[in-house]
Order: sequence, then structure tokens, then C-alpha cells
Amino acid sequence: MKKVQDISVSSDLKVVDLIKYFSTSGGFTAKKLADAAQMLKKMEDDKGTVKFFSFPADIISTGLRGPIRQAIEKKLFDVVITTCGTLDHDIARSFSEYYHGAFEMDDIELSKKGIYRLGNVIIPRDNYGKIIEEKMQEFLSNIEIKQWSTYELIWELGKFINKKDSILYWAYKNKIPIIVPGITDGAVGSQLWTFWEMNRNFGINMFQDEHMLSDIVFTAKKTGALMLGGGISKHHTIWWNQFRGGLDYAVYITTAVEWDGSLSGARTREAISWGKIKPKANHITVEGDATVLVPLLISYLI
Repeated sequence: MKKVQDISVSSDLKVVDLIKYFSTSGGFTAKKLADAAQMLKKMEDDKGTVKFFSFPADIISTGLRGPIRQAIEKKLFDVVITTCGTLDHDIARSFSEYYHGAFEMDDIELSKKGIYRLGNVIIPRDNYGKIIEEKMQEFLSNIEIKQWSTYELIWELGKFINKKDSILYWAYKNKIPIIVPGITDGAVGSQLWTFWEMNRNFGINMFQDEHMLSDIVFTAKKTGALMLGGGISKHHTIWWNQFRGGLDYAVYITTAVEWDGSLSGARTREAISWGKIKPKANHITVEGDATVLVPLLISYLI
């Protein structure tokens, strides 16, 4: 048996050393986070492993956009699967600003003042819908009228944004595909639909995304994934990996409960029964807020 050891903090304590302390402290989520960090490092070092990164859009409204961008900039992952709102928030924040708010703010008053509230982040309406519409119309007016996969269109969008604080920009620069299975479910998706109404030869062929994913999973030596939250981004990641017998590495971060049967609350062990994670895979579920935990994980890997 290993002894529980105390953490020793100091003003110059580095994240890597803090994670190492977590591995010996026996702390509840701390120990799980340390195990997750070591698992991701093992995944990074395992040559031939295709690394997936899935997350929902809400966190892109926060400062977590920075570490996620850095992970893509430094090529820590090979494939990203997310929701349409990631495109929305990345565009909006590339050309305007979001602000600090509070969960307890009066939403009726905010509505009267033309301000959206996303948790404890507030967004002036012109900094969201208006800026996305303007930029998307400018972007779409200059692209080729054809059938696009979501990842190819997003690369073009990243090229158009051309800002180094943008997630989409670094996906374009590093040719890391961002797959958005629910592409119409957001402001960018609405702009794509509007453009299609006037240009019927333009379209999104999502089967091209699926074809690329099939090529990846059927030829990969191994696969692994860091998955934040639930929904379509998590499910699409594990869904495709079931066709090769499941993920070899799986780190899942969630705040959801298990007892309601939701995908968001489902622990990694449940995915084994579906063949979406291998029985002998390195896998762990870490309960906690991604805005706290993910910067520590990305910092550890970098």
C-alpha cells in the first residue's frame, strides 16, 4: 500500500510538480486528475495513436479558449469534434469582446439592455449575432460555390479569420480537422442556411466528414480521446471508435451525474459495454469543472 503524502505548496510551485503532488496526496479529484494527466502523457508518447479532442461550445466563451487554442497550436491532438457554437464564439471573440458577469444577474434587465448571459459571462448582442453575420457574409461571398465538408469549410474560415488567438486559425494552419456534426445548430449554421437559400449549388456534405473519420479509425494503430462534457461531440467521438473495437485511451471530464442515464453523466466504464472503449483501455472519468481542470492538464502536457 502507498502512503498518503501531504502536498507542499510554495510561491514558485510549477504545474507539473503540483500534478505530481496530486498523484501522491490521495486527494479525491486531485488523484483522479493526476491519473488523467499521466494517461494523456502516455497517449501522447504512444506513437501511432490518433488523438481525438471533443468539447461543447460553452467553454469557448471563457478563458479556456486559450488553452484549447494552444493545444491545437502545439498539435497535441489530431482530430477535434465539437458543436457549432465553438465556431460562433471563436469568430465573435476574434473580432469583438465578451465580459465578466455573474450567475445571479437579472436576466430580464439584461434582455432590456441587449445583453446575453452565458453563465457568468455576458455578451452584448452586437458582439455576437451582428458580428457573426457580418463576418460570415463577408467570408461566404468569397468562397467557392460547391459541396463542402465541415472540416474543409472550417479550415477556410480559419484562414479568413487570420488571427493567432483563434482556434479555427490554428486548425487551418496545422491542418487539424474540426468536425461539427450539428453544423446547423448555431449562428454560423444559420448563416450557412441563409447563404444556401440564395445559392442552391452551395452545400454542406457531412458524409465527407464521415468518410474522413472512417479512414482515420479504420487505419489507426491506436486511438485515444480527451472528452469534455457530453452531447453530440462526445458521442460522435466514441461512436466512430466503436467500429475499431473502441478507444485505447479515454479521459472524460464531466460535472454531470450518472444516475439519470444521460450520456453526459455516463462514466467511461459504461462505454466499454457498447464497444466504444476497449475493455483493457487506459480510461478514467474525472468529475469537475473543465474551466478549472483543463488548463492544468494542457499545461502539464505542454
